[in-house]
Amino acid sequence: MNKPLIVPCPNCKTAVEWGEQSPFRPFCSKRCQLIDLGEWADEEKRIPGDPAWLPSQDDENEY
Repeated sequence: MNKPLIVPCPNCKTAVEWGEQSPFRPFCSKRCQLIDLGEWADEEKRIPGDPAWLPSQDDENEY
């Protein structure tokens, strides 16, 4: 039998078994999942890099 994959919750670091018994994986709970979502929504977290597109004054006049 395969040993289950255990991952740390990205928010609180609690061990989470990766499988159907953990519906919020990789998070340990709905609370940790919502905390993470809130951090993305508040732009506390972001993926580094240049924006693909920035609006300019020329773009505003085209429409």
